Amino acid sequence: MSSLHEMSSVSRRTLAVAIFTFAASVVLLPWIGPSPINLANVLHRQAPDCDIFIQLRLTRTLLALLAGGALSLAGSLFQAMLRDALATPYTLGITGGASLGAVAVIAGGWPTIWGLPGTWFGALAGAFSVIGLVIGSSLHSRRISAFSLLLTGIAINSVCAACIVILGGYAGMSRSFSIAHWLIGSIDSTSYLSLAVLACVVMFLGAMILLQARSWNLLAVGELWAASRGVRITTVMRTGYIAGSILVAATIALTGPIGFVGLIVPHLVRTKVSADYRILLPSAFFFGGSLLATCDTLGRVVIAPAEIPAGAMLALIGGPYLIWVIRQRKPLEEA
Repeated sequence: MSSLHEMSSVSRRTLAVAIFTFAASVVLLPWIGPSPINLANVLHRQAPDCDIFIQLRLTRTLLALLAGGALSLAGSLFQAMLRDALATPYTLGITGGASLGAVAVIAGGWPTIWGLPGTWFGALAGAFSVIGLVIGSSLHSRRISAFSLLLTGIAINSVCAACIVILGGYAGMSRSFSIAHWLIGSIDSTSYLSLAVLACVVMFLGAMILLQARSWNLLAVGELWAASRGVRITTVMRTGYIAGSILVAATIALTGPIGFVGLIVPHLVRTKVSADYRILLPSAFFFGGSLLATCDTLGRVVIAPAEIPAGAMLALIGGPYLIWVIRQRKPLEEA
């Protein structure tokens, strides 16, 4: 009993640290950049410092925090659905569909649609097409399982990757460069309206996912065990897939595909803190947002005035981490 209480205490402290780290990132990271910003000028709304801080750095930091949190939350959810600690937000094909949609828009030469970036519409259209395909298949078979989701995700990712290569080959030099840049994944300044929409989506879906934390805890043991405890497997899996997919789609529509944050953070929280999804989900969100915002900030200053995209910075961290995780897995887990 005391050990359970101790674990609960540690988990609560970890969640508090995660929230503090997230809040500290909001306050501190916008001030870090290739050129210093004068605090007095910002407080007195004097140009150009105030404009740079409010319109560029603050929006960029907030986008990184929301995007990293959303991808980490989706990664935690998909790992619960597939019962695989190495699952990522991109395992189930959503990123493949969104990337194909955005690449099609770039290759077609539509930089803007109705005054907004065309890649937003392309990415969302591609992602929702994949969602409709997977959910339609599950409705036809009247059940949805981790195995069917995994196989469908593999197939969709393969097809989308092939189509992206074909489009890139016919897009021309300048558009091929734009495609390559988008596929790396980066954080750029955006409008506060876009941030508000993304924040509303993340908060609504995050609350929906967290309310199902008990079901995810039971599903982690096994579908039969969860069903015997009253969990409606198909409903929970379908709801989780839709919620996680929309999180990923809304995020990468603004940032492009950013990998590894949805793998690193949930895996670390699960192994080092708690596998209880009541703690894991919110902790992953706050730590994930802080990690992506920190990587984006480092990318701005490491080789200033040039920048390293946030997706590339995370790949430099996540690649070695993934290799280390694979080497640490026991033979029983690999069987």
